[in-house]
Amino acid sequence: MSVLDKIAALRDKFPRAEQQLAEYILANPDHIRDMPSQMLAKAVGISQASVVRFTQKLGYKGYPDFKFAISDSLHHQTPAASTDKLHGEISLDDTFSTMSQKLLASKINVLQKTFAINSQTSFEQAAMLLRNAKRVLLCGKGGSALVAKDLSYKLQKLGTAALAETDTHVQLANIANYTSDDVLVVLSESGETPDSVKITEQAAANGVKIISITAFGGNSVAKLASLNLFTVADESSARLSSILARNAQELVIDTLFILLTQTCPQGRKKLAASNQAVDTFLARKR
Repeated sequence: MSVLDKIAALRDKFPRAEQQLAEYILANPDHIRDMPSQMLAKAVGISQASVVRFTQKLGYKGYPDFKFAISDSLHHQTPAASTDKLHGEISLDDTFSTMSQKLLASKINVLQKTFAINSQTSFEQAAMLLRNAKRVLLCGKGGSALVAKDLSYKLQKLGTAALAETDTHVQLANIANYTSDDVLVVLSESGETPDSVKITEQAAANGVKIISITAFGGNSVAKLASLNLFTVADESSARLSSILARNAQELVIDTLFILLTQTCPQGRKKLAASNQAVDTFLARKR
């Protein structure tokens, strides 16, 4: 995950002074490479020490390492899609054409950012946990519950004993009997949904392996998880239900499903058998 993607994902969670610094960096990344920390501090109106603490908070030893990461991020940055300029908040007064273009641009933007913020290693490790799991419980509320159910169906086709249950009492009853041989997958955009946090706490206490799929940052669910996968969803762009959050989550689970299919011959056989059973049933109905 590039430093610019990391700053963009965390921007709204920073204190006000650090938000101003983040906004300046995102707006002027090419200038940062040639700016001493003192000059950057003066441009933003904060102390030099605040700039250094900001870079350390992002995981860098100091400002020089941070500048190197900025340069590396710019070097690998792909040109912005032409639809990016259309990305913006959808209004009730928008025409159908404007609304649909904004929605499409917002979806593309979310998918690109979610793809960029997750590493190949994280996906591979998550796939390994799922592949080796005796049982998988999937937890999500609201829109996240729909995505959890979708992933449960996909895992079942690969022969995994996967359950997606929305009732918190049933989730707790199940997770109470899960062990280190099992996996809990928690989908929560905020990572702070009380029910999801409670389930995750119970799983952690039992030694269950936990995969979190949440927004980037230090949320409660992610802190308890064995492995974190992240989503980026700027809901201010749509403000119509959890459209973009689900799009981001669906990209993550679809990537996991395809990776599992590619890396598990036994799973591919079970997937083929599952598809064949459906095809046979449909042929008999014709």
